[in-house]
Amino acid sequence: MNDDARRNDHDDVRDVATMSRAHGRVRVPGDKSASHRAVLLSALAEGESTITGASPGRDVAATRRAVEQLGARVEAGPTLTVLGPAEGLRPAPQPLDCENSGTTMRLLAGVLAAIAGRHELVGDASLSRRPMDRVAVPLERMGAGVSGQGPRCRAPLTVDGRRPLRAISYRVPVASAQVKSAVLLAALGADGPCEVEELVRTRTTTEDMLIDAGVAIASDESGLGRIVRVEPGRPRAREWSVPADPSQAAFFAVLGVVHRDALVALPGLERHAERVGFVDVLVRMGGRVTWSEDGPDAERATLVAASSTLTGTEVRGEEIPSLDEVPALVVAAAAARGVSAFRSMAELRVKESDRFVAALELAHALGCASWADGDDFFVEGVGSASRFAPFALAAGLDHRVVMASAVAGAAGSGCRIIGVSTVATSYPHFFEDLASLR
Repeated sequence: MNDDARRNDHDDVRDVATMSRAHGRVRVPGDKSASHRAVLLSALAEGESTITGASPGRDVAATRRAVEQLGARVEAGPTLTVLGPAEGLRPAPQPLDCENSGTTMRLLAGVLAAIAGRHELVGDASLSRRPMDRVAVPLERMGAGVSGQGPRCRAPLTVDGRRPLRAISYRVPVASAQVKSAVLLAALGADGPCEVEELVRTRTTTEDMLIDAGVAIASDESGLGRIVRVEPGRPRAREWSVPADPSQAAFFAVLGVVHRDALVALPGLERHAERVGFVDVLVRMGGRVTWSEDGPDAERATLVAASSTLTGTEVRGEEIPSLDEVPALVVAAAAARGVSAFRSMAELRVKESDRFVAALELAHALGCASWADGDDFFVEGVGSASRFAPFALAAGLDHRVVMASAVAGAAGSGCRIIGVSTVATSYPHFFEDLASLR
């Protein structure tokens, strides 16, 4: 194989060759979380909103198509233009296809709960295996009807919306920004203020964007958790500028620290603590990872990662609330000296694939000893990415497993990835950006 990552003759298979160096600057796609929410809030508003920097992935496209079915008008291009109908969104005559996007399904369920009428949400085989009961429970308490398949309420989902919904105070039982967000979006159509309590602070993207859209919202924090209060009301149309996605940047940051000859800069990132926990982990491992502000906008910064000698550490679930960066951190753990412990990782089992199993399989494929104990798993690193074994891995419809495998192969001894097309759900040009660092 040459140094480039290239497509195999077989569909959906890619060989990734060892990269002799990894130097350069990569602007990762727009933040997927913010992109979903910008589309939804723009559709809920009256009038024209614009969105620059939105994620180009299929997940956000699924949200965009859904709001079009609900009556919003969307003009695609480098900048998205969304026209929210004056009369508000209405039920769609056809099912809303969320494809592979759990964010689309959970956040849409919150929106639909406050639109009177019956709505159907469907998804692909992977999404249809993911539980939606955590969203169904609070929405039903608010007066909506939510039904799905089996006790975990899997898709296809039926949402019977009503307006107004009942105002509630709800404690989210497991750290989940998506469940919190679904309740906050439904609360816009409630008959009074609603409260959401979370014991572990999760990403505040929804709250921050609701404030930007003129919704009355406040939060209180204490040692016991965080309470978010939101008043009912309609968001205002506005211009949205989406930052680069920290969860996507994590894969290139790991490439930077594990590759023997690397200096990778990742501009345009927001530094919210809930989104960049992976940086603290890499620094704790000995990673040479630094921040520099992007000009006058202190909200956004460039992350720079350089070749490092890593040692094992403990990664706690609460410091990576979404767990989206764990596949990348497994690659860092595999390149480290000593054992890394990943604690409280049960949520990995209900992602796009069973990432708990996928993490162990990836570590094993790289030549590491790896084992599980309850909801914890452990990786004994081989001490350097140059000692990674060449490997082949099936990604199982999981875009983050694809990216983690590619980074490991590029820094190590190459790899073959089966199921690469799923990377388009979040990062369609990932392999082009990876090759640009050659």
